[in-house]
Amino acid sequence: MSRRVHRVLPVAVLALTLSAAGPSPAHHAFSAEFDANLPIKIEGTITKVEWINPHAWVHVETTLDNGETMTWELEAGTPNTLVRRGLTRTLLRPGTEVVVRGYQSKDRMCVPNCRGSGRDMKLPDGRSLFMGSSGTGAPRDGADPTEQ
Repeated sequence: MSRRVHRVLPVAVLALTLSAAGPSPAHHAFSAEFDANLPIKIEGTITKVEWINPHAWVHVETTLDNGETMTWELEAGTPNTLVRRGLTRTLLRPGTEVVVRGYQSKDRMCVPNCRGSGRDMKLPDGRSLFMGSSGTGAPRDGADPTEQ
């Protein structure tokens, strides 16, 4: 074998091995899971934040008119994107009161929890920060500072 084959073969084997290692979680477009015609406004308390890729999740507990509580699982942008926009671990702590505007999941199911895509979040100090994912097909409403 030539020297070139000896150099290329290990790289090819490594690439093939890594590609066969297993599926990775797929990233999806907004319209695959959420409905632009189902806007939501959630007022409640953060109970949990999952700083995971490809999307962070913010869990917000809200109190219904009958006194019962309901938890919303709200998809946000990537953790890196949230931090760059000012939504840090110190701001998104359990117990923080927030108002989140966004869109409900297409299935509209709320068992065990409701799910939605968070668009923007209003913090106790009055700041409103964009928490969505740019370029995913979510409706343009001016909440994303990068929108033209």
